[in-house]
Amino acid sequence: MDIAIVGAGGRMGQMLVRHAAKTPGIRLVGATEVPGSNGVGRDSGEMAGIERNGVTITDDAATAIGAAQAVIDFTIPAATVRHAEIAAARGVAVVIGTTGLDAAQTAAIHAVATKVPVMWAANMALGVNILLALVEKTAAMLDPSYDIEIVEMHHRHKIDAPSGTALALGRSVAAGRKVKLEDVWRKSRDGHTGARPVGEIGFATLRGGEEVGVHTVMFAAAGERLELSHRSFSRETYAAGAMRAAAWLEGRPAGLYTMKDVLGL
Repeated sequence: MDIAIVGAGGRMGQMLVRHAAKTPGIRLVGATEVPGSNGVGRDSGEMAGIERNGVTITDDAATAIGAAQAVIDFTIPAATVRHAEIAAARGVAVVIGTTGLDAAQTAAIHAVATKVPVMWAANMALGVNILLALVEKTAAMLDPSYDIEIVEMHHRHKIDAPSGTALALGRSVAAGRKVKLEDVWRKSRDGHTGARPVGEIGFATLRGGEEVGVHTVMFAAAGERLELSHRSFSRETYAAGAMRAAAWLEGRPAGLYTMKDVLGL
């Protein structure tokens, strides 16, 4: 599978480059950065801290993506949409790990998925996707007297809150309770908020340091509290999932897929 990695000079991009180098069946053929980045013109392997791989980082996304069978994108919403549309025009599959897209950007990704296969996941770690399945089943088993709170923490540089993974966990919980998340969520609390409504799904967001990602779903009732939690110690888990997703997309028809599809959950 020939892949291109956009944002190859960033922390996640460098991790993807490193993981591509050691993944059987994956060949890196393109790497990009934004114009003016200090990564443009550098060997992507060297920048990622491994041996030179002969793939120079370019600011020409169209050429880099067009040379691949799949593009992997963990950048920012506006760039992700632009890259996905380039891929659609060239018949290239898309793997997206970007979160924080607004309604219009989400609609644009759905439009791309009518033309090429797109795997879009808030989190590509195997453990997180198992957690998504577990919290949905748990929410379905417990009655509304159990209050549900989702707590997440990420590094100080993360730009969206709550995290895409926290929101995905919220949607799994809501699915288990057969409600719409937007009807019952509480993303923040401040001041005199009054008693907690029955059935509310709360979110708490923490930011600081270099924390890769911690997510905990709490089911709290009188006399007990059940917690289901996952912590990522390295972005390598995301990179491994992205490579697996890229390989899985080969030969798939156009459509919007998730890591549940890739993992057969």
